[in-house]
Amino acid sequence: MTTPAADPTGSPGALTGVTVLDFTQVYMGPSCTQMLADYGAEVIKVERPVWGDLSRNSLPDPAGQENPIFISINRNKRSVTIDTRTESGREVVLDLVRRADVVVSNFRHGVMERMGFGYDALKEVNPTLVWASGTGFGEAGPYAHKGGQDVIAQAYSGVMWRRSDETVPLSVYPTTLADYTTGMHLCQGILLALIARDRTGEGQKVQVNMYDSMLHMQMQEASTQLNRGHEVNWASMPLSGVFPTSDGAVCMVGAFKENPLRDISKALELDEDWSTKPGFDTLEGQFERRPELQALFRERFATDTTAHWVERLESVDILCAPVRSLVEALADEQTAVNGMVVEMEHPHGGTMRVLDAPIRLSGTPNGMRRPAPMLGEHNAEVLRELGYDDDRVAALLSDGVIR
Repeated sequence: MTTPAADPTGSPGALTGVTVLDFTQVYMGPSCTQMLADYGAEVIKVERPVWGDLSRNSLPDPAGQENPIFISINRNKRSVTIDTRTESGREVVLDLVRRADVVVSNFRHGVMERMGFGYDALKEVNPTLVWASGTGFGEAGPYAHKGGQDVIAQAYSGVMWRRSDETVPLSVYPTTLADYTTGMHLCQGILLALIARDRTGEGQKVQVNMYDSMLHMQMQEASTQLNRGHEVNWASMPLSGVFPTSDGAVCMVGAFKENPLRDISKALELDEDWSTKPGFDTLEGQFERRPELQALFRERFATDTTAHWVERLESVDILCAPVRSLVEALADEQTAVNGMVVEMEHPHGGTMRVLDAPIRLSGTPNGMRRPAPMLGEHNAEVLRELGYDDDRVAALLSDGVIR
């Protein structure tokens, strides 16, 4: 079931009145600025002429540049295409900066500075500006020159190395974990800086990077490694795992109970309570005998259906879930009840279904005011809002500065 997009005529969003100049592309940056836009910020997306945001052309699609990848993270924004290599183009950007509250980018470190739009340059134009940057590794250090990319961040940070056991091959996590996490950290940093500006009247520089975000995601594991010299691996817990059934798979988490193995033994109808067997009656013993326990669980789960085992485990309050595909998750009743899939109209894509923002605010809710923009769709509109007369707008368009 799909929910219609939120009524844009309702309550103002939490960020209504905040103007964001958005230089971001691909996923990390646009996921941040879409979150700001969903909650009321006016986001003006600055794109390269002709090609625009790289995600407009990342995968072949019948809709071309208005493809599902692009529209998923660029709604509620307006697009302008500015040739920033020209003096006139840079002047347009600086005029936009004067009216902006926030400038956001996720280029490789140093790119905004080379364009003339670094923090020091722009704060001279607008002292109250919040200048926010998301990079791969930060401003300094041996990797600062490298481009940021999700899979590379997984590899450098230790996230890719950590898996349930050493027999599992190293692999790429298929969801863009680093991009999304860093994008949300970038969003948090911007909001913190805006709150501070309300108190001090001053803007500031906000920096996040993929490397730090991936390390921070492992804060429990890192603390144990740094202070005790060994690694915590939640995927290798002896009473937890993913187990094939006769028609699918079950994920089981044997934790947060006084004696989870006793209850698992009951749910799986084992020959006896394995928590009373010598060598299995302590957590240390269960860790040592994990291969034996995991083999036992796999044998039992394979004998019946996913639904059967979920019911059995839930009857003794063991955390569990069927392993769902994305197709199944999107069609789940819980997804519909939560209103996570919404419809919106796009002038070139027809009715499009996308995921809603996940944060629910009762007084200042999110909304979908406009679909993801076509490349350069709002060029003339934004220029006129800057006070440019028709002759200047026409000149910029004809000269190719705005196209």
